Amino acid sequence: MDFTLSKEQQDIIKAARDFALGEFPDVALEFDRNETFDLNIWKEACKLGFVGVFIDEEYEGAEYGFLEHCLITEEFWAVDPGVGQAILSTTFGSELLSLFGSEDQKQLVLPRLVSGEIILGTAITEPGGDLDVTLATTTAVKQGDKWVINGSKSFVANGTLAKYMLVFCQTDPENPSQQEQHSFILVPSDTPGYESTKMRGKLGLRASDTAEVSLKNVGVPLANLVGKEGEGFQEINAFFDRIRLNICAQAVGLSRSALVEAIQHTGRRHIFGVPLDSFQVTQFKIAEMAIRIKAARNLYYEAAWSLDQGKVDQALIGMTKRYCAETALYCSDEALQMHGGYGYIDEYKVQRLYRDAKALEIYEGTKEMEMIDNVIDLGLM
Repeated sequence: MDFTLSKEQQDIIKAARDFALGEFPDVALEFDRNETFDLNIWKEACKLGFVGVFIDEEYEGAEYGFLEHCLITEEFWAVDPGVGQAILSTTFGSELLSLFGSEDQKQLVLPRLVSGEIILGTAITEPGGDLDVTLATTTAVKQGDKWVINGSKSFVANGTLAKYMLVFCQTDPENPSQQEQHSFILVPSDTPGYESTKMRGKLGLRASDTAEVSLKNVGVPLANLVGKEGEGFQEINAFFDRIRLNICAQAVGLSRSALVEAIQHTGRRHIFGVPLDSFQVTQFKIAEMAIRIKAARNLYYEAAWSLDQGKVDQALIGMTKRYCAETALYCSDEALQMHGGYGYIDEYKVQRLYRDAKALEIYEGTKEMEMIDNVIDLGLM
């Protein structure tokens, strides 16, 4: 692999960075404190072509690879993770729909995501938060020409904003294989029986919408099945391969921001009459952060490039997510430590970075699950 980015990729990075620097800093603290977001920023990002760049041209996307999507993500998160997440998560599930959706489903949803007309969500996790998705109990039963869905979901991205929700349902509970019992179904959020409640009080990423979703006798056409019945588990694995890569880019962007905050603060702060950054211990900390960021970026570049070449390396993706998330935690922790008491105040960006970073070790597969999956993928169990 040639790690040299093309001129077009470099232009994408610059455009994403310029947009984020122009839009995020003045509003990020307000959004974090109030758990709000201005959708006009998302619409502007759509207008400029930053949203859904991996979607095919026939559905109005740019048809770039996931590496280009990750490059945009890294720049957005380097300016503010909460705002970056609020914008780029609006296509959450489009990866799955692109791979397995029918032509009608793609035409209905994908172009409108790119244009900023609608937001998509994906509902997988259920109350109790079991890490084994095959234990999901939300049911979808065929009744005439409809699926009738009953159940509840938690930690749903865009739960109160999405026009459509991809719901992971149990469609064949009697199947002896747990991995063949579930399917994804596309559910319009205005269907009677669909209710969502915004979850408040999150530790971090407070600008992005997270909700609990209740489905009570929600009826949708049989044609809303995504892919083939009973193949939801295989579909979700392909989905995770892609979104976990994006989380790696999120982590690198956040780590970069923490490094910048640490360098700037230690240059201004004086201890015993000299700048904090003149101490060797500070210099070692800064150097270690830079080394880990470089290693994390190289890992996700390789994993994203491989995926774009049609080579899905699940073990590499899992390792990369774990390492990148740990790097974000390490860098934000060290940066806050170098701020001393000031790092404990939300007026300082480093506090927000510290809180935002923890989600990276939890969502779309905890670090413990990544370790187990890696061992299995490498044939060590």
